[in-house]
Amino acid sequence: MFEPLLMPPLALLLIGGGGWLARKRWPRAARAAIAASIGLLVLFSTPAVSALLLGALQSFPALDEQRLDHDCGAIVVLAGDAQLHAPEYGDASCGPLTLERLRYGARLSRASGLPLLVSGGAPRAGVRSHAAMMREALERDFGLEVRWSEARSADTRQNLAHSASLLRDAGVARAYLVTHAWHMPRAVAWARSAKLDVVAAPTGFRAPLEWRLSSFLPTSKALRESNWALHEWFGRAWQLVAG
Repeated sequence: MFEPLLMPPLALLLIGGGGWLARKRWPRAARAAIAASIGLLVLFSTPAVSALLLGALQSFPALDEQRLDHDCGAIVVLAGDAQLHAPEYGDASCGPLTLERLRYGARLSRASGLPLLVSGGAPRAGVRSHAAMMREALERDFGLEVRWSEARSADTRQNLAHSASLLRDAGVARAYLVTHAWHMPRAVAWARSAKLDVVAAPTGFRAPLEWRLSSFLPTSKALRESNWALHEWFGRAWQLVAG
């Protein structure tokens, strides 16, 4: 609920707006706030900064599909986002991040023969669950059966706790975990907290920094990727506090 207040551009606009309102009473502090808000907005909008922020989170390497772990009994795919207005599908449907994860989960399922578990609750009230959208995409578009659907979770911690419970009931002690490379460290930590043994199967890697002029020119794509990274860093900080 309060996350948008901590993230650019809104957080930076609030800082700059506060500086503007305080310009007469505290002119020096006001100028510093306005300069900081503009400077940070520019920084977070550059591909160089977004690449560094995301790259620092990508600590798990890509899975070697030639050396699959035969102790795994399932593949867990976590939801990422949703397209709430998708009239061509007749209802809300998977967003781009979720589809990246589903594509790799489908590939891994075909390579390993393992059953799939999809995890994600409703993105908001009155909308079907992420898990329902993911099941539909996998079954209709990828031609794969979904063995388990976990549709109660509201965040990564609950994703892994509820998925672990489903797998334990099915006698599965170890599973592949599919999510974005920059989300994987937090997801693996919550899996361990839920006593679920997982093998990281990251996807959606963001390319390393390229030292060229365009890497230092602000873009909306870079700002979006900086938001993903900041969301993860805030999430990891909260994870340390929550234990």
